[in-house]
Amino acid sequence: MNVCAPRFGMVAGEASGDLLAGLLLAGMRERWPDLSAQGIGGPRMVAQGFEPWWPLDKLSVFGYVDALWNLRELLSIRKQLGDRLLQTKPTAFIGIDAPDFNFGLEQRLRESGIKTVHFVCPSIWAWRAERVAKIKRSADHVLCLFPFEPALLQQHGIKATYVGHPLADAIPLTPPKAAARAALDLSEADGVVALLPGSRRSEVAYIAAPLLQAAVLMQQARPELRFVMPVAPKMRELIAPLVAADAPQLNLSLLDGRSHEALAACDTCLVASGTATLEAALFKRPMVIAYRMHTLNWWRMKGRNYQPWIGLPNVLAREFLVPELIQDACTPENLAREGLAWLEDTGRYASVQARFQEQHETLRCNTALRASDAIAQVIDGV
Repeated sequence: MNVCAPRFGMVAGEASGDLLAGLLLAGMRERWPDLSAQGIGGPRMVAQGFEPWWPLDKLSVFGYVDALWNLRELLSIRKQLGDRLLQTKPTAFIGIDAPDFNFGLEQRLRESGIKTVHFVCPSIWAWRAERVAKIKRSADHVLCLFPFEPALLQQHGIKATYVGHPLADAIPLTPPKAAARAALDLSEADGVVALLPGSRRSEVAYIAAPLLQAAVLMQQARPELRFVMPVAPKMRELIAPLVAADAPQLNLSLLDGRSHEALAACDTCLVASGTATLEAALFKRPMVIAYRMHTLNWWRMKGRNYQPWIGLPNVLAREFLVPELIQDACTPENLAREGLAWLEDTGRYASVQARFQEQHETLRCNTALRASDAIAQVIDGV
């Protein structure tokens, strides 16, 4: 095996996984300049030389209902991918999040002698404790984003390493607010609110409309406000009709991607629960976390909630630093009220920014280097 030019199988299943994997690959290439990687991924991975056998949007489903609708295709892709990886025998396989897809694939590969690494510990501490057994069967090693996770896994005999979060390395400790506003044609005097409805079609379908309706209410209360909404690839066709229907007079700029510029430029944001909440915290932007899903998905998830928080900044803080408006509470009126509250209470605003600074410094620990070290140990059988 040529460890100077290792080959990796990799799977990322959505935009956040593509972002994490792209940053990881950049760091891995510093250790192994001649590495190659193939599997399922997106544009950020491709920019690092990744070869996509399938695009990641094939896996971008959310919840039990979406998964059931697409189950046959998902199982077919996983079977074909597994067959191909067993034929090519990569040095190691790295599954980036997407646990429902990756665990079954990792278990099959591991049982055939291929080393497996799972990047991002599933939120067993929040929703799915029964996944522990699956992790143990599937992954030789788990790379954890948050400092409390390795101890939880090690209690079950699962090897794990805290690597920090690559976004904490990529995002500057002091956000470039003035430069971002200039890039988005916003003045320094503007009051700016970012709306981030998620990157998956199902998220946008349930969350974009309440966010837009909340923005209308916020603008009615404060007509000087300006709004920006980063739009994930292929989501404009879903969002544009919602803007026309729910917020035709809103002072809104739809952006093609550019979520980091939007977060750097804004004063506060309304954001779908997920990686974007951590990004908002790293940009030191007070936020209102929103989430809605299909009723069947909600009833299944509701009974498995092991802690009161779902937003990553709150999970890290172990308290409600920022409000979470979930399912029935995710109304335009509630979102607007909480969004305006951040703009009106300067003391609370400054306090939460200080807490976000602490979180950023904790998570900023050269993730790519730590992860590459752990992956190298897995390859070496340590």
